[in-house]
Amino acid sequence: METGFKRARTGTTARILGLAVAALLLAACNREPATQAAAAAGTEVAPVYFDWFEYTGRDAAFEAPLPEGHFRNPVLAGFHSDPSVTAANGRFYLVASTFAFFPGIPVFESEDLVHWKQVGNAIHRPGQLDFDGLGLSRGVFAPAIEYHDGTFYVVNTSVDAGGNFFVTAKDPAGPWSDPVWLPTIGGIDPSLFFDDDGKVYILNNDEPEVPVRYDGHRAIWLQEIDIASGKPFGPRKVLIDGGVKPEENPIWIEGPHIYKVDGWYYLSDAEGGTGPQHSQVVLRSRDVWGPYEPYAGNPILTQRDLDPGRPLPVTNAGHADLVQGPDGSWWATFLASRNYGVDHYNTGREAFLLPVTWKDGWPVILPHGEKIPYVLPGPSFMKKPADQAPMTGNFTWRDEFDTVELGKGWMTPRVPKTQWYDGSARPGWLAITPLPERLDAKTNMAFYARRQQHQVFEASTAMELPAPGVAAGLAAFQGDDYWYFLGVRRDGGEGGEVFLEKKAGEGDVETVARQPIAAAEQLVLHVEGNEGAYAFGFDAGDGKGVQWLVRDVDGTILSTDVAGGFVGTTLGPHARLEGAR
Repeated sequence: METGFKRARTGTTARILGLAVAALLLAACNREPATQAAAAAGTEVAPVYFDWFEYTGRDAAFEAPLPEGHFRNPVLAGFHSDPSVTAANGRFYLVASTFAFFPGIPVFESEDLVHWKQVGNAIHRPGQLDFDGLGLSRGVFAPAIEYHDGTFYVVNTSVDAGGNFFVTAKDPAGPWSDPVWLPTIGGIDPSLFFDDDGKVYILNNDEPEVPVRYDGHRAIWLQEIDIASGKPFGPRKVLIDGGVKPEENPIWIEGPHIYKVDGWYYLSDAEGGTGPQHSQVVLRSRDVWGPYEPYAGNPILTQRDLDPGRPLPVTNAGHADLVQGPDGSWWATFLASRNYGVDHYNTGREAFLLPVTWKDGWPVILPHGEKIPYVLPGPSFMKKPADQAPMTGNFTWRDEFDTVELGKGWMTPRVPKTQWYDGSARPGWLAITPLPERLDAKTNMAFYARRQQHQVFEASTAMELPAPGVAAGLAAFQGDDYWYFLGVRRDGGEGGEVFLEKKAGEGDVETVARQPIAAAEQLVLHVEGNEGAYAFGFDAGDGKGVQWLVRDVDGTILSTDVAGGFVGTTLGPHARLEGAR
């Protein structure tokens, strides 16, 4: 990993002029930059400048050689949960949950279901949704994407912030419409089904018609919808009450999708919750309204019947969506987790891909007792090369901060109210104007976040020392109450200090370590992770190399089983005003 300082900048005059023009356009938008807001209030807040960010992943699961014609799972490493997929115009499009992060609901494009590139976000304007006051694992749950008659639809639930809605676009890269709200559709996990007779239906998870018998007792509902007006109409009907074996009190039937194949309507759902008992089940009917007969071999995907102590385990598998390839083959995207220490996983729930085998008229994703493979043969239409970085596998990825807008793959918790990030003020640098909010705020803070994609990783960033009254640096952030912040502040003179803060629960923030530093033009901050052990250090450019502030601190506080919720750890630059709460 590079630990050098200021590198030569060889951008062309045209590039600089382009950035300047983009800056003028940015200033003209209705999102007032934080520096302008501060000036209007009579104060001037100096931005913190970050030169670059670099990330390297080295997981054992990705070390196996990749034979010709094979690909690696997960296809999207790092938290990309609840993947939904559709085919359109000779390509595939996938969306995933982002909860209270913004921009929300990334839209990925692929020619072969294996190599994915993010092209946009379905939630990309501050006016579309607002997540203020929400926990990080609320917000947008389980999006479902469909394409019909020239229009892309993403239907979703904004949990605790509006309910069910859909957005539309002609181009999956955007722009996407404002939400069309569905106030009569309760529950979560809506999806759309376009039948070949022109009718359109909306499915969702909600409470059953009968009184709820136990915690997790839910049902799958169906109703017709006028997609032009966005209004459901006619009767609503329960298709499944409880699950495929209601006598066993199954929990959390959810994530429904309907597919029509050879005259059969196949209804596939997640069941068992999002933990180790997670699974995927399927039913079918000759009529869209049912009755639906469950497959005798259910579940068609799970890892709950395997030894939890197996090496390199993949767990929590379920929430699948099926799609047909151009060669007639069927494939399933689904979520699963890669664990260490049996039940820890800092990378969240990731997006996997497996072929679907049709058996006696039923789709099967994985036979019982089989492990989800990390390497497997790709589709016949898979493109070359086989390298899937930076979406999965072992790789080094670097951002030179040479774009004006928030780069693809970067997010920030909740929706910004001011434009505190800027790539135009100093071309080739990321300028972050510090905000008062600390990392445990329930509003947007100045944190530029990228997913942790590996259990074993290194991340670093080069930055200038912040102005007095500002703390800035590199954060490892799982949620509002579980994070580390490797920060830098001035001491009133030319020097300053590097410090590490930790929050692990609802208590106070703890200062784990601090060390004085002399004056320096730049610092390079480092964080390393090896499963549940993290290390934090810095290079002050004094010839001493990386000095580790702490090693082997508890990284399990960044795992989902400890921190709770549905997200994974994110990493990136953060800046705040001193005294922030």
